[in-house]
Amino acid sequence: MDIEKKVIEIIAEQAVLEPSDVSLESTLESLGIDSLGLVESIFAIEEVFDISVPFNANEPAKSAFDISTVSTIISGIKALIADQKA
Repeated sequence: MDIEKKVIEIIAEQAVLEPSDVSLESTLESLGIDSLGLVESIFAIEEVFDISVPFNANEPAKSAFDISTVSTIISGIKALIADQKA
């Protein structure tokens, strides 16, 4: 499975955009994803990749998972998947 492509598809779905409208430099805020959309995105990512994302919806800024851009989200997911396989 192409992790980058799947994450972009999930984020695009939450933002009601086409995957082609989502760049690696995009922030969730710039895509119009609010806090509920963020939580739904995290749940979808956890389900698709069978991982647990260390994200605190009540205090996103204090989470160990970097959600600043699409690229950092993808990097974090790749690391979680690698850790799970180790």
